[in-house]
Amino acid sequence: MFRLILLGPPGAGKGTLASTLSVKFNAPHISTGSVFRRNIKEGTRLGMRVKKYMDKGELVPDEIVINIVTDRLDEDDCATGFLLDGFPRTVHQAEELDKYLESRGLAIDRVIDLVADEELLMQRMINRRVCKSCGRIYHVITMPPKQEGICDVCGGEIYQRADDTEETVRNRFAVYQSQTAPLIEYYRKAGNLLAIDGSGTPDETLELVVEALGV
Repeated sequence: MFRLILLGPPGAGKGTLASTLSVKFNAPHISTGSVFRRNIKEGTRLGMRVKKYMDKGELVPDEIVINIVTDRLDEDDCATGFLLDGFPRTVHQAEELDKYLESRGLAIDRVIDLVADEELLMQRMINRRVCKSCGRIYHVITMPPKQEGICDVCGGEIYQRADDTEETVRNRFAVYQSQTAPLIEYYRKAGNLLAIDGSGTPDETLELVVEALGV
């Protein structure tokens, strides 16, 4: 069983890879977005604090993000392993995660850094479409639905996310480079970073990751 972190710029395929690895290793896939939504839905104290920031379109402070993720890691299904997607985003968050794990005699096994050309990722994202009902992802050029605008799986409506426009994507790349890219050096120094080519298909990326993990 592994305790893994997935890094990579927007569009690199972290969510798709994490979902597949979650099934393969029988370990929970934990993304900050899903943890936020769950806490908001359940009306937890931290969830209500998160909602205040999200409703204003502001970034959730590190302290709250760290607390809400470590609360999730304390749950029973994470006892033998987990996959973190979207956390940590900053070196400070990484340091606090290490402190949390060390206090429990644990550590991150590997950090998978998905590497791909920015223009390739741009084309992936501006051509990406998502089902409103089940969340299945399509691509206008390489993986369109059988019937335009209709999900093959559930028949739901397919749409383009508001943050998948070129202007928004370039801004997200800039934020990633300034805030999250320093994590690559942090984990390289820790000796647990695996740089993986994320420019191929999901199956090709999965094969590279499995080979690098030696499983």
